[in-house]
Amino acid sequence: MVFHDVPDAVDREFDRSLRPNSFGEFVGQAQIRDNLGIAIRAARERSEPLDHVLLCGPPGLGKTTLAHLIAQGMGVDLVITSGPALGAPKDLAGTLTRLQRDQVLFVDEIHRLPKALEEYLYSAMEDHAIDVVLDPGPSGRSVRLGVQPFTLVGATTREGLLTAPFRSRFGIVERLEPYPIADLEQILLRAAVRLQVQLEAEAAHLCAQRSRGTPRMALRILRRVRDLAQVTGKPAVDAATARDAVDRLRIDHLGLEEVDRRVLRALIQRGEAVGLKTLAAMVDEAEDTIEEVLEPHLIRCGLLARTARGRIATPQAYAHVGAEPPKHHTGELPFA
Repeated sequence: MVFHDVPDAVDREFDRSLRPNSFGEFVGQAQIRDNLGIAIRAARERSEPLDHVLLCGPPGLGKTTLAHLIAQGMGVDLVITSGPALGAPKDLAGTLTRLQRDQVLFVDEIHRLPKALEEYLYSAMEDHAIDVVLDPGPSGRSVRLGVQPFTLVGATTREGLLTAPFRSRFGIVERLEPYPIADLEQILLRAAVRLQVQLEAEAAHLCAQRSRGTPRMALRILRRVRDLAQVTGKPAVDAATARDAVDRLRIDHLGLEEVDRRVLRALIQRGEAVGLKTLAAMVDEAEDTIEEVLEPHLIRCGLLARTARGRIATPQAYAHVGAEPPKHHTGELPFA
C-alpha cells in the first residue's frame, strides 16, 4: 500500500468529511491563514472579488481545503476543475461563462493546464472577457464574451512549470510547507473526536511522527489505526496499537514506506548518480511520482541528493537501509 499516491474516491470522501469548516479550525500554516483572512475581509468590505490566488506546495498539505475556505469566506460557491480536465478553449469557455459574480474557480494541478489555455485565461483574469472562435481556419470569426468578475484559485505542486506571465497575474501567491509534528498531532486529535475514536496523546504523536509532515497521510494512518483498534476490541487507540498498525503498514520512524526504501536501495545498488528515467524504471514508478512525491521527503530527511549528473544516495541513506557505504565515503556527499 502506497499512501502518498493520488487518493482514490474513498480517501477523498474521508478527507472531505474531516475538512475544517472555517479558517479558525484550520490547523497550521498560520501565516498563510492570516494573509488570506486579511485579503478576504478587505475584498468583502470593498465589495470586490478577491485577488487571484496561487497555492503551491507538495500534495496533501491542504491546498484544496484552503480553496474551500476561501470560497466560504467570500460567501460564494466553489467551482472545481483541474488542469488535465481542461483540454481545449471550449472546455474553459463554458466554465468561465457560467460563473457568477465574485465566484471562486478552483483549478487543481494548474501546472498541467495547456499553455494555450494559460494565454486564454489572461483576458478573463484581467479584462473579464474571452474571445471565442466561431469558425476555425484562415477566415475564422471570433466573438468576445463578457465574464463576470471572479477569483481564480490555482493549486500546483510544480510552480516552476507555470509561465512567468501566467504566474504574475496571481495577486496572492502562498507556498505551503510540511507541518510540524505538533500541528499534525492536533489535526489527528480533532479528527479522532469527529470520528468518535478515543486517541491517546502518545498514539497521536507516533502517528504524526510517521506522516511525512502531511495531514493527508496522517489522516490515512488514523484510518488504519482505528481499524486495528476496532478488530482487536480496544476501547481506545493507545501507543502499542498505533505502533502495531504503522509496523503492519511498513512505515518507519522517518515516514518512509517500502517504495521509498526501494528508491534508496536502487541508488545504493548503482553506486553512482542515476537519472530520473533510469531510476523510475528501476523501481517501477512513474517519473512524476518520484519527482513530486517521493524525492522531496527523501531530500528533507537528508537521504537523497540531486547533482548535475543525477540522483545519489547520501551516507545517511546507507545507514538507514543497513547497507555498508563504499570505502571512499568520508561523510561528504559521494560522486558530487
